[in-house]
Amino acid sequence: MTDTARTPLRVLVYSDDATVRAAVTRALGTRPDPDLPELTYVEVATAPVVIEHLDAGGVDLAILDGEATPAGGMGIAKQLKDEIDPCPPILVLIGRADDAWLADWSRAEATSTHPIDPLRLAETALTLLRGRRPA
Repeated sequence: MTDTARTPLRVLVYSDDATVRAAVTRALGTRPDPDLPELTYVEVATAPVVIEHLDAGGVDLAILDGEATPAGGMGIAKQLKDEIDPCPPILVLIGRADDAWLADWSRAEATSTHPIDPLRLAETALTLLRGRRPA
């Protein structure tokens, strides 16, 4: 099977802020790793739609904005981990590195900080897409 024939990986990006969603998709692009299939995105601005998409399945990675309002990504992550089985890996965008303990509470597999560092975000997302938990 050629690379182009592989099913794309589906990444859900949640934030109430369209500029955050755009920064995430721009940082990752459509082909961040030649060993993985192409990435496609589902951009979501509300918590109920996040839950709807993950409940339907077919999401390979969820990137949730911990600073989103009115529903923050950490609370949504906790709810998804409690209710969706199997739940895809979750990466939470946090405002400060010191907030990582909250992401641990949410059971998210990884974090990245605002403002978005494209290299760190890509490295962390690719680790999750490859099936390994980041250090």
